Amino acid sequence: MKNTLLLLSSANFGALDSSLQRAVYHEYYTMVYRVIMYMVQDHGATEDIIQETFLKVVKHIPVVENEGQLKAWIKAVVRNTTYSYLKKNKKKRNEMDLDIFSKNEGIEFSSDKEAIEVEIELKAMSEGIGTYLNDLKPENRILMEMRWKQDLSYKEIAAELGCTEQTVKYKLHRAREAIKKRFLKEWGGGR
Repeated sequence: MKNTLLLLSSANFGALDSSLQRAVYHEYYTMVYRVIMYMVQDHGATEDIIQETFLKVVKHIPVVENEGQLKAWIKAVVRNTTYSYLKKNKKKRNEMDLDIFSKNEGIEFSSDKEAIEVEIELKAMSEGIGTYLNDLKPENRILMEMRWKQDLSYKEIAAELGCTEQTVKYKLHRAREAIKKRFLKEWGGGR
């Protein structure tokens, strides 16, 4: 069945045949895995978030007119749940290197071909982001490290560098935009 996600809104999920339930979950998993993994950088946490969001979706599915509306609603649930996870685990996240993906070595994935492909793509993306960071002007790279590695506020960075908070915000914005532009150029905006 091509659009199995629509079964979430058209029927009681628990009443579906187990093979249909697996098909719906597999389509859901495939749709959200890459995004969550990219954000949290931890396979176990990604699996937990996928399960948690799937249960939320099944319990609170809205009435929708088409698959596009359903996917948009699911993405909002996934995004909000992932942000909540990141807020709860902020200290752990801040201890990660800026090239956060290098810690994924040694993680065992299921033999599922798609999961392996996703992991390879994430590793390639992480290497690209690491390169983009290294290619920044040294002053911008230092700002990024102070903000994200050291978790300094704009005010603390400004005091340490002897400039205004507005200058720090502006330069950080420019650095993020430069990285984003290169990322989208190489990886495409539709991913």
